[in-house]
Amino acid sequence: MLNSDAPSTTWPSIFAAERRVLDHQFKLHRWARADPDRRFGDVFNLICDRSTLLVAWERVSGNRGARTAGVDAVTRHHVEDHGVIPFLEELRSSLKDGSFTALPVKQAVIPKKGGKVRHLGIPTLRDCVAQMALKLVLEPIFEVDFYPSSYGYRPGRRAQDAIAEIHRLTSLSYEWVVEGDITACFDNVDHHVLMDLVGDRVKDRRVLRLVRAFLRAGVIELHGGFADSLNGTPQGGVASPLLANIYLSVLDRYFVRIWNEEMSPRWRRQHRRKKGLSNFRLVRYADDCAPRTQQEVSV
Repeated sequence: MLNSDAPSTTWPSIFAAERRVLDHQFKLHRWARADPDRRFGDVFNLICDRSTLLVAWERVSGNRGARTAGVDAVTRHHVEDHGVIPFLEELRSSLKDGSFTALPVKQAVIPKKGGKVRHLGIPTLRDCVAQMALKLVLEPIFEVDFYPSSYGYRPGRRAQDAIAEIHRLTSLSYEWVVEGDITACFDNVDHHVLMDLVGDRVKDRRVLRLVRAFLRAGVIELHGGFADSLNGTPQGGVASPLLANIYLSVLDRYFVRIWNEEMSPRWRRQHRRKKGLSNFRLVRYADDCAPRTQQEVSV
């Protein structure tokens, strides 16, 4: 049992907290790998664990974004001036007694090439810590189910690894690289589909309510108005990349199924080439996809 150790009534050192969180993550990952059909219950207590919240605070406060306030105008320096432990204890209490409410994100705009803009959502610092705690618990579970073709927003993986994989495949006679980008991917995530995907692995209703709360928190727009968030995961949210990977893993699964059913083993690839059909593999980084197609030589 994850909660076999008696819960501490005092806040641990960051060193002890990191060790406790790592131990929980190792067990979650091991159990998820051992049973692909397992649905985890009673993991909300891990999110509320003092060690998890302390590690979450350390990771959030160490980012430059912690200096930017959300709709509540609270920054890292404000929390440090008034006490980190009281801040975390209040957050923990609200999570445990069910009074926690995700606040709307503050809309921000970042210019892009060609005169376009990207809309980001800036959560409150309190919500960032809660989302990070959620991510610390969910990530080791869902990492087991993610596919090797996925490189974005994953521990131990980066853009350079995706590029290296493209180079490796081109050395195996894949001659075309087709780059694609899912239009407004984060903005168009279907909440019902995403929640079903999360529910495939997590049955703890308190965790599912917390995920849904962040998805439905809404947006305070630049002009000060409020907009419901009926779809999408706001870019800028700590948990959004993980949720997006859960959502996009369906795409990865599709490409794996096509490969296994139509292009593997080698004789099938050769047969496709004789019929003038291409063979292809997928490399995905976030919502950017680069299927490589094979033109002449079967691999």
